[in-house]
Amino acid sequence: MTDYRITILSISRCYRQFSSSSAALHCRLHAVLLLIEHNSIVMQSYLQYRNIGNVVRQQMGINQEKANPDLPSSVSSSEINTPVEDADSCPVGRVMTSRTHYSQRSTMGHALNGIQVRDRTTLEGKGGSVFIVGWDGERDPANPHNFSKVRRVTTTLIVSSIAFVVGMASSIDSAVLRQAAADFGVSEVAESLATGIYLIGYSVGALFAGPFSETLGRNVVYISTLILFSIFIMASALAPNFGAQVVFRFLAGFFGSTPLVCAGGSTSDMWDAVEKTYAFPIFAIGGFCGPVLGPVIGSYIGVGHIGSWRWTEWISLITSGLVLLLVILFQPETYAPILLKWKARHLREITGDIRYRAELEITHTTFSTRMKIALSRPFTMLAEPIIILMAVYLTVLYIVLFTFLDGYTFIFEDVYGISQGLTNIIFVAMAGGMLLATMLVPPLYRLTKKDMEGVLVKGGTHIDPEIRLWFAMLGGSISVPISLFWMGWTDFASISVWSPIIASAMFGYGVICIFISAYMYIIDSYEVYAASALAFVTLLRYACAGGMTVAGISFYKNMGTHWTLTILGCISAPLAPIPYVFYKWGYLVRRHSKHAVARK
Repeated sequence: MTDYRITILSISRCYRQFSSSSAALHCRLHAVLLLIEHNSIVMQSYLQYRNIGNVVRQQMGINQEKANPDLPSSVSSSEINTPVEDADSCPVGRVMTSRTHYSQRSTMGHALNGIQVRDRTTLEGKGGSVFIVGWDGERDPANPHNFSKVRRVTTTLIVSSIAFVVGMASSIDSAVLRQAAADFGVSEVAESLATGIYLIGYSVGALFAGPFSETLGRNVVYISTLILFSIFIMASALAPNFGAQVVFRFLAGFFGSTPLVCAGGSTSDMWDAVEKTYAFPIFAIGGFCGPVLGPVIGSYIGVGHIGSWRWTEWISLITSGLVLLLVILFQPETYAPILLKWKARHLREITGDIRYRAELEITHTTFSTRMKIALSRPFTMLAEPIIILMAVYLTVLYIVLFTFLDGYTFIFEDVYGISQGLTNIIFVAMAGGMLLATMLVPPLYRLTKKDMEGVLVKGGTHIDPEIRLWFAMLGGSISVPISLFWMGWTDFASISVWSPIIASAMFGYGVICIFISAYMYIIDSYEVYAASALAFVTLLRYACAGGMTVAGISFYKNMGTHWTLTILGCISAPLAPIPYVFYKWGYLVRRHSKHAVARK
């Protein structure tokens, strides 16, 4: 109740202080952020918050004896430390002091493990010393890196399931393109905009997800955006006309973009450099199967007696509801600065000493400033060769992938005369190819582990980012152009349908391998700037893929499947050497970069 009282007081004070319309608007946004933050503690992370409090009390009991060996253990913290002022109601830059009590508290602050005592800097406000709260050693159970492996794998799978459901919603409408277009009285090219505009919503929303997660934590962003995503998916199912459907699909894509940016952070929150070799593919393969299996799930909807085309949206809504329930019940908060903020709050409540602060609480960076940085910094990556080439590479792959949503009709249905539903089922082959990439995980894990051991022997702490490129180099990059040429040159009724089906499986293997390598390479190369780098890559590939999805039907219809696939293969072929080039000379590129790490 204390948290809500402080929130209400902050909101009331804010409205009394400002009367102008612009100030009132800023204040309303501040109030909303406060309510969301406190709700995040009461809802899905409540047990985790309480557990951190219990760990802190345990730690206080142990360290209190170190600080006061003569003090009876029966004496409570409230008898030692009388609160001077409510911790959360005191401004960050204002430190209340009490000569009669702080000597004892300072002793405790110095005795606690994981507490760094230092003076405030000029940017952190005025006042004396501040106790920066950190982890209680390398084995602190509250640190997500120390969660049990089962818990970390489960958490990663839940994040992957979020990516799966929003990815599935991006493509499931393509399975009923014909029926939806007839219902709204528009052409199939126009109706393909339902998929294209969703992808464009993805690209725009990716710019905003990062700073929200770094301010409020991962969980509250996952839950709030998933709720809003579900609302607009439901609105799409109920759309009375084509215009409404397009608007609602854009908004659904906007709020569904969260895992595209935050999932990499969630993975890094829990797994070290070696463990990410198998942890990131867990997320990537599960998440990437979403857009591939979307047409499969919607393959027989609107055909025969299995409901109308609108059931594609209802299925997306039901699936997102189940995933939302999983997140609320089982997903822990993994963002370390938020967890340390909770720990600092417990320390203030227990000791009455308001000098216990997490780094996040004393860093004076407003949310509006973070948003400005988040919206502008991705475009500074235009001068980064690694980002540009990887962004172009992924953009081409996504254009091919999402134009397949329309192209499979021409490749399989028109050539081989198979039904609409069976044509969509063939996407299973591409998903199967993606699953083949799991065979690379064990050998690459051993390779990464061996490389890390060599780094530690030399006194280093980080492996070189180039080791992440092995996924793409082990057949991934060459699989894409080969599969496109294979599919294009064997797509004849006189040749077995299994030929283009096997080619699509090969394409799936290549796409997922390149995606894993590109994302992990960017994350390891840019570290603190990785969020901005990934935001730019996401913006570019989904914006271009969204536009090309609409043009895909005309492209296949006018050029024919043979020429279309040949052209796409010719575009992707010159990009195949990129992983090999960066593996050989990537350290030189990073050395001349303003943002990348320069280890070698």
